[in-house]
Amino acid sequence: MNILHMKYAVEVARLGSLNKASETLFIAQPNISRSIKELEADLGITIFNRSAKGMELTAEGEEFISYAESILKQIDSVYSKYKNGTPIKKSFSLSSPRSFYIANAFSSFTKLVGEGSAELIYKETNSKRTVLNVLNDGYKLGIVRYSESYDKHFKEMFEEKGLYYETVSEFSPVLLVKRTSPLAKLENVTLSDLSKMTEIVHADPYVPAMPINEVIKRELSDTAERKIMVFERASRLEILSNNDGAFVWACSSSEEEMARYGITALKCTENKKVYKDILIYKKGYVLSELDRAFITELCNSKRRYISRT
Repeated sequence: MNILHMKYAVEVARLGSLNKASETLFIAQPNISRSIKELEADLGITIFNRSAKGMELTAEGEEFISYAESILKQIDSVYSKYKNGTPIKKSFSLSSPRSFYIANAFSSFTKLVGEGSAELIYKETNSKRTVLNVLNDGYKLGIVRYSESYDKHFKEMFEEKGLYYETVSEFSPVLLVKRTSPLAKLENVTLSDLSKMTEIVHADPYVPAMPINEVIKRELSDTAERKIMVFERASRLEILSNNDGAFVWACSSSEEEMARYGITALKCTENKKVYKDILIYKKGYVLSELDRAFITELCNSKRRYISRT
């Protein structure tokens, strides 16, 4: 496989036109066209559908271009390091749900980065934004959280968008309340016990191919009469720590965190929901050493703090 031909194909895919690619690459259009045909013949696939409107990627072409972009970036990095003697800045980016065990993993991971220039990005957000961050905004890794009842919806979307996906954890939610809450005295809390309480929830649930009002109806349950809707995990816990009549459903917490906010974890066996955290990244992306180091810390944190019961 000719790397130069690969570079031409990526540029044509980016611009959607042989003419525009010819102008930016300063290569004659017939040469680019011939190179792409040779590449297609070498691979045994059709990368582009050619029409009067321009060059459109086929399904196989989209997959190939994703691989090609990743390969070319790595070649540029190697060239920069060994040809120019320029130190490569270590980079890592993650978009994830608001979650204690993931934040804990990232915190531990930052201690392993080592010396030299580094840029680490950690964004807590909802599932839709995470998918967009990975697809369009340069984030290398994402973690998507959803109820297992939506497994089919999300996996179909991952396939459609050309995303690799792998289960990180499955868990049943933990009920958190202030230590002085009347619920804290109960051995096992029932859903009816929560009906007069205030639930503090994240305000931006998302499920692909479902109207937002239907998602809100299903995910932001009517267990409690009152709701406080927030967008940050720390805000949720801060509000909880000042409200005896409130509760939070969470995936995990630690003794240190609960002590810091004056909260406690309770059993509610009536809540049968199970959630999944799914690691995603673009198909064709090759995990870096930093990525693998973070995933190791993520698995360690999951083992410490996540339980299905």
